[in-house]
Amino acid sequence: MTARILVVDDIAANVKLLQARLMAEYFEVLTATSGPEALEICANEDCDIILLDVMMPGMDGFEVCRRLKADPEMRHVPVVMVTALDQPADRVRGLEAGADDFLTKPVSEIALIARVKNLVRLKRAADELRMRAHTSREMGYDEMEDVDAELRSSLGRALLVDDRRSSFERIAGALSREFDVSVETNPEEALFRIADGDFDMVLLSLSLDGFDSLRLCSQLRSLERTRTLPILLITEADDEERLVRGLEIGVNDYILRPVDANELIARVRTQVRRQRYGNRLRDTMRQTMQMAVTDDLTGLHNRRYLLTHLESSFQQAQQRRSPLTFLICDIDYFKSVNDTYGHDAGDEVLKEFARRLRRSLRGPDLVCRYGGEEFVIVMPDTDLSLAFGVAERVRKRIASEPFVVQGGAQTLDVTVSVGVAAIAGRDDTVEQLIKRADTALYAAKRDGRNRVVADAA
Repeated sequence: MTARILVVDDIAANVKLLQARLMAEYFEVLTATSGPEALEICANEDCDIILLDVMMPGMDGFEVCRRLKADPEMRHVPVVMVTALDQPADRVRGLEAGADDFLTKPVSEIALIARVKNLVRLKRAADELRMRAHTSREMGYDEMEDVDAELRSSLGRALLVDDRRSSFERIAGALSREFDVSVETNPEEALFRIADGDFDMVLLSLSLDGFDSLRLCSQLRSLERTRTLPILLITEADDEERLVRGLEIGVNDYILRPVDANELIARVRTQVRRQRYGNRLRDTMRQTMQMAVTDDLTGLHNRRYLLTHLESSFQQAQQRRSPLTFLICDIDYFKSVNDTYGHDAGDEVLKEFARRLRRSLRGPDLVCRYGGEEFVIVMPDTDLSLAFGVAERVRKRIASEPFVVQGGAQTLDVTVSVGVAAIAGRDDTVEQLIKRADTALYAAKRDGRNRVVADAA
């Protein structure tokens, strides 16, 4: 997992230590020695995470964090405060400023890498969601406005999974001032309640009696309905190893016992706000884009959506200096299918072709119907070699099994030709990328079809 991390600290030795640890895990690291310098870098560079020292002369970390979170372009970048301060009041102050987490000096290397990887993963998923929502807004649909005001109008709903009465009564009592909290003492029943309920988040004790809490975390992350539901672990200070495992599984946040009520409320408030915001993005995207950007026959996104989304993906790849690959797939001899078996059979082939394409790709990849029998695939963070391998897998999957049409009365052998192109450099453009993929597709057709050709640029 690669990402760009900004390390901010006025002490050079601290900067070098964090930089060395992060670069050993193949992260790209930027550095700043003051708050103003950090803000300037953030204004000009695309950062995935900011590790921010609190105690700095002039502008301290709290003020830097507040300014970052007030900027619409930066408020979604996770900020981890690295500090020698270890009092709950200091953490609450940081959370109210918008911080996502705290690491206490001296920083544990295991905790550092686990937390950074976890936040990168969560940010990438959120970035993809926001980018697709941004695509819909650029095409003229309503933009969500004043989301926080709407969130404040209704109580957030949380399920607390804890089997110690003294613990869950104290935690539920503290949260009841702002949230609607339900308690589940049986962890085996918790999974069903969470999947069937309308909760904004889950609070989970890491020290359940006779049950591994991390197993429940893993189950929640494996179910489609609960995959994005925030999980906050309640853990002991000396249980770092299991906490790190939880972060690797996909836990969003944690709080240490003894639990400070104000810190707990601040952390839960942050998670509920993010969950409601994410749900709103998903609902808006589904409702406003389904008709205009979806191909009715195949259920894939159409050319209109592709061109806007590709422009956003291309710009993001250029900013991050990361690869992006574009594939054009064309069904061989498709006209003869329509001429011989009729357009209904041709439609059945197109629908099955789209289904096989989707099954061959990863979650971040975007597949669209480009027009007629042409389909395209946008593959972020994928170089030409890897994309060629994926294209070969697609080609084999299409050719390996006949297509069933006319209610099972007829089977057809179908093949596909694929042209592949990747971003060639800083001066490249979307139009040039599409043209190179189209040229490669033409070469595949010319050389006999049922083959993959990669652009040589």
